[in-house]
Parts: sequence; C-alpha cells; structure tokens
Amino acid sequence: MKNLTQEQWSNEVDQDKNAVVLDVRTEEEFIEGYIPNAKNIDIYKGQGFLDEVEQLDKSKNYYVYCRSGARSAQACALMNQQGIENAYNLMGGITEWDGEIQK
Repeated sequence: MKNLTQEQWSNEVDQDKNAVVLDVRTEEEFIEGYIPNAKNIDIYKGQGFLDEVEQLDKSKNYYVYCRSGARSAQACALMNQQGIENAYNLMGGITEWDGEIQK
C-alpha cells in the first residue's frame, strides 16, 4: 500500500491507463457524491468486501478512497493480503478532494 497526497493521487489516476478508482464508503455515502468513474465496494460489508475484492483484476492499479483516508488505508492493506499489489490510498479522503465530484 502506498499513501498518496491529493495531488499525487490525481496525477497518477490521470496518467495510469491501468487505473481503477475504488470508493470503499457505504452506498449511502457514495450516492451523496463520488469521484468520477469510481466503483463502490463498501468495506463495512466485511466478508462481502473480501469476496468482491477477490473478483477484482489483480493486474490493475487501484486508487482507493473513503471519507477521510482511514477506511481506504485499511482497504488497501486487505487488498494487498488478497494479492493485489498496487493499491494506492488517497490521504485525507474525499473530504479534502478538490477535484470533480459526481452525484
């Protein structure tokens, strides 16, 4: 897992043709607004979260965020344990995001 600043994360996502943006907040939080093209997998689903991670393409690079950066750091660690080597945590989460947000 690698923690990236808002600027680093944004630049990496823009330049990475293998990037997948992952929102690990609850569905309710996701509906309120999310970073464009994000896929929502709720970390609070426990085993359900792990099951969904297991289905992900391990060759992709995952850019993970939550509200403040804590859940996404945990999600990145779990993803690493599941064999996903490239998981990048957005420090500060969507709370500090100054890029585009979709609703």
